[in-house]
Amino acid sequence: MRFFSDNAAAAHPAVLDAIAASNRLDTAYDGDEWSARLDSAFSDLFETRVRALWVTTGTAANCLALAALCPPHGGIICHRDAHIENDEAGAPGFYTHGAKLILVDGPGAKVTPGSASAAIARIRKDVHQVQPRALSITNATEYGLAFSADEVAALGELARSHALGFHVDGARFANAVATLGCAPADLTWRSGVDALSFGFVKNGGLNAEALILFKTELADEVLVRRKRAGHLLSKGRMLAAQILAMLEGDLWLANARSANAAAQSLAQADPGRLVYPVEANEVFLKVTADEAADLRSQGFDFYDWGHGQIRLVTSWDQHGEAVAKLAAAIAAL
Repeated sequence: MRFFSDNAAAAHPAVLDAIAASNRLDTAYDGDEWSARLDSAFSDLFETRVRALWVTTGTAANCLALAALCPPHGGIICHRDAHIENDEAGAPGFYTHGAKLILVDGPGAKVTPGSASAAIARIRKDVHQVQPRALSITNATEYGLAFSADEVAALGELARSHALGFHVDGARFANAVATLGCAPADLTWRSGVDALSFGFVKNGGLNAEALILFKTELADEVLVRRKRAGHLLSKGRMLAAQILAMLEGDLWLANARSANAAAQSLAQADPGRLVYPVEANEVFLKVTADEAADLRSQGFDFYDWGHGQIRLVTSWDQHGEAVAKLAAAIAAL
């Protein structure tokens, strides 16, 4: 009964069927019929013209976007607990050829206009300090909180006022949309976002993520950077096919709703233990070491998160019986 990461979830059968259907001779790289449909498919979803590229990992999607938005001598404002700071092994600096991450604090791993403005104000406008050139947020955040459209728009306005590129790490973007019930456009370009890393692997994909460029003029540069980074796969049609299968009939949204519902079941087991509100598919609970050991002895798998906390992550395919058993076990602690 595994609740340690949605990265370990199964690939959706529709995704596997789509890969099988694409397993035939076609043009190599991204010249195939599936890749050619991505721009229009995502333009329909986001209600505006976009450029959409497949890559194999969220790290690549994040860092290719940031490399296009920030020069090597610039800085990227992000939260201290952001994935690009703590879990990408220095990849942002590698892909950007030296850009610096400018770290800010905020509850639940949320960047706020106040924290970003304060970070900017601390930087002297001279050649001796790295100047901010981009802003990156995660939606939903590393602690499972969803940025509302108004919150994203406020950050978008700040980004515009300081001439910053604006990137969203959307590894769990689907979960945020499912919780908020708003249009994907409201959380992105309508609020000033230039680029989105749209996560599919955690939500039923196999090995395909999408990089969505609302600032479409970045596409030519990103295409070259993708090749240079080793992410231009010869059989790219198999990545594009996965993504199109997830978009078909809003499967991406149905999967996210399923994962979110499982998380809510766990959250309601003992609300007094919650460290953060549950707004996506991550649940952080306050437990003692003995209580964590008790849960593990019953067959539940999860990560310790320090400071007397554990993290539980639900997936689109989480078995209902396992969720019910864990909820009962939490209630019985």
